[in-house]
Amino acid sequence: MRNTTLCHIEKDGKYLMLHRVKKENDLNRDKWVGIGGKFEDKESPEECNKREVYEETGLTLGKVRYCGIVTFVSDKWETEYMHIFHTTDFAGRIKECDEGNLEWIEKEKLYGLPVWEGDKIFLKLIEENAPFFSLKLEYEGDTLVNSILNGEKL
Repeated sequence: MRNTTLCHIEKDGKYLMLHRVKKENDLNRDKWVGIGGKFEDKESPEECNKREVYEETGLTLGKVRYCGIVTFVSDKWETEYMHIFHTTDFAGRIKECDEGNLEWIEKEKLYGLPVWEGDKIFLKLIEENAPFFSLKLEYEGDTLVNSILNGEKL
């Protein structure tokens, strides 16, 4: 199993999203995802989040909200614990990312793009400013087959 972070950086009703089109054998290939990546040794979720955002975008984060944790279970990939963050507080200039194309996407339009079905659940929780949540998402291939929020089946 692995620990990762995912940050949704918001400005003017848009999220900075990464269209994953540059890496081969990418489990997120062709999907639109937030900004994040894998923990390094001895990192906290907050440290990993700040480092990954800087490495992928060139942006430095200010105050962030730690929104929740998502447990991804898949028949194809290892179990992943993804720590979800949101912010409107950042500085710097966006740089090119070697994992895909960065683009500001209107929040409403994001739901019509190729995103993981489960991402739509935690995006709504972020938008609703929900209290800290635990979300379990179970996939068979690319199909979401089960979702459990704070211990309750959705």
